[in-house]
Amino acid sequence: MSLTDESDYKTRRRFLTSLGVGTAAAVATVATVRHLRRPRITPQPRIAGFASNDTFPVKRPLTSEETVLRFNNFYEFAADKRSVVHHSRSFRLDPYTLVIDGLVERPVALGLEDLESMPLEERVYRFRCVEAWSMTVPWVGIPLASILARAQPTPRARYVTFESFFDVSQAPRQANDSYPWPYREGLTIGEAMNPLTFVALGMYGRFLQPQNGAPVRIVVPWKYGFKGPKSVVKMTLTATRPESFWHTLQPTEYGFTANVDPTVPHPRWSQAHEIEIGSWGRRRPTLKFNGYGDWVAHLYQR
Repeated sequence: MSLTDESDYKTRRRFLTSLGVGTAAAVATVATVRHLRRPRITPQPRIAGFASNDTFPVKRPLTSEETVLRFNNFYEFAADKRSVVHHSRSFRLDPYTLVIDGLVERPVALGLEDLESMPLEERVYRFRCVEAWSMTVPWVGIPLASILARAQPTPRARYVTFESFFDVSQAPRQANDSYPWPYREGLTIGEAMNPLTFVALGMYGRFLQPQNGAPVRIVVPWKYGFKGPKSVVKMTLTATRPESFWHTLQPTEYGFTANVDPTVPHPRWSQAHEIEIGSWGRRRPTLKFNGYGDWVAHLYQR
């Protein structure tokens, strides 16, 4: 028996094939997503008091907010991108707690109000999916290093594991034990403490929508998007490399490091180019480290 439902893989493969075959197919895919029946999205409250951080410039126009709100990978709720909005619209983690434990001097449990009281900033990042599509998104949040500092990682900590929520009552797909729920991902401690690594509470100046990973998601802009888990409730610091969701399911297709690299193809498609979602099929050459090499290349020098 396959670890992943055959229907789910077929859904993903159909979408990926549309991206890989050529621009015309990709344009058709994006156009279809735009014109399907759209459930109403209630705007989230605006975030007050954040500063703009322009340290990491992005020479691309922002993807429209409407596109980002309606084009989502969130397998806890749906195998396709267009219905995530519908299936997740009542999702809530309230009261919310983020636990930080493991190899730390001071295990902590932070409520959403604790995170919101920290200095918030807006950063515009390129976002690159392993499926060869991209977006440009203005996130609002906190550097991960600032949050981990509260727990004081010990010298033995070499990795950080992120764990997403697990609640079958709100996400019935999590009842499928063919998947290794809850969703887990991980970074090395050097990656986690890098100034680019971000804990997002919002986007476009508003708090995150459920389909975008509310209330807290991880953003690692030089890696493929699956390395940034949504609706994170726990961070555990360890001495050994953690198992991660997609790497467990398909280790030859979803590596643990997963840096964006145009010279390393996915086993089923090229990574040399990407399609900008919401642009009617505009293709761009993929940048190594998604264009963030000046800040992260040193992490991988031997």
